[in-house]
Amino acid sequence: MLQFERFTLDNGLKVLVHIDETTPMAAMNIIYDVGARDEEPQRTGFAHLFEHLMFGGSINIPEYDEPLQMAGGENNAYTTNDITNYYIQLPLKNLETAFWLESDRMLSLAFSEKSLDVQIKVVSEEFKEHYLNKPYGDAWHHLRTLAYTMHPYQWPTIGKDLQQIEEAKLDDVKAFFAKHYNPLNAVMCIAGNVNVEEVKILSEKWFGSIPAGNKYNRNIAEEPQQLSAREKTVFSDVPFDAIYKCWHIAARLTPGYYPADLLTEIMGSGYSSRLYQRLVKEQQLFSSLQAYQTGSLEPGLFVVEGKIRDGISLEVADAAIEKEMNLLIADGVTEQELEKSKNKIEAMIAFEDMSLLSRANNLAFYELLGDAELINQEWNRYKAVTTATMQETAKEIFRKENCSTLFYKRKD
Repeated sequence: MLQFERFTLDNGLKVLVHIDETTPMAAMNIIYDVGARDEEPQRTGFAHLFEHLMFGGSINIPEYDEPLQMAGGENNAYTTNDITNYYIQLPLKNLETAFWLESDRMLSLAFSEKSLDVQIKVVSEEFKEHYLNKPYGDAWHHLRTLAYTMHPYQWPTIGKDLQQIEEAKLDDVKAFFAKHYNPLNAVMCIAGNVNVEEVKILSEKWFGSIPAGNKYNRNIAEEPQQLSAREKTVFSDVPFDAIYKCWHIAARLTPGYYPADLLTEIMGSGYSSRLYQRLVKEQQLFSSLQAYQTGSLEPGLFVVEGKIRDGISLEVADAAIEKEMNLLIADGVTEQELEKSKNKIEAMIAFEDMSLLSRANNLAFYELLGDAELINQEWNRYKAVTTATMQETAKEIFRKENCSTLFYKRKD
């Protein structure tokens, strides 16, 4: 059980405190309730662009990294379709440095044409390197637009296309900041050998005077149920043909999410998984094959992706995956498979709890979902899943009409 206390500042900033008396370090994690799903279709990639802009200097602090490094700290950030997360770890005695740095960039970034141009160039190079020039790099651009027709999950966090990032204007960036980066739209967790009163004093001192901003009310189009199978074929200069198959699954906090996650473990996580054992090792149709789910807060995707061996057609490879999914629907999973998948999940949860930074991250994340106490209920939700639940979930997910398939073919 992860213990924590919470309080809320007058400006709406939610603060969690997790006490760990065994470490000389402290962690600060701030999650903003904004991700790629909150972007406009004509201005995508902004949430990820902000992840970069937030390190470009704030109103009173021209350099973010230098004072943190002098205090013995390290930091990073990441953006998903649902959230943007910033985190710091540093010696406990220098904790106030983290409050100083993070509060100033929540107060206001040092917006300028120069800083925007610099970060646009950085993000543009990232787009080119990882999504345009890398083999299979644009697969998720194709797969998302195939699987989602209305919901903003139809584009990845990097954005729909490079042009939208390159054409970002300073006024648009300022408006995005004002809309999403404020106390009412954030959760902060402090972890380490601290006490609640000390954290309250520091929170009030550094964050208390920041204007609350306006509460962002999300209004996102719900993705309609997929009623027919979808396929798309793309050709590119890649070493092997590849296949990507995805099926819609339940949202993060719904009961259907947990058996779906366990199914990814059984079907395609690691060398002992069904798909690897049967289609890679025994039948040698694929050189690599895996299954995973997107972990999205709103209804996400169960994904199977694999690189196909030379001499094997896409049709044969696709039929082999379909056969395994149909066997899963017909026969379900064994008690042994379910127990093994649960053990892997339990070990993963325990491993994450070993890291101070992970605890701070997870507590802030679950508070954003509605209640940090949910983190202590996760394992029980996995534990409650039965083989019957797994089979029912498989029947619901792996319907032919619920599937989108991307064939990624090597150019002749």
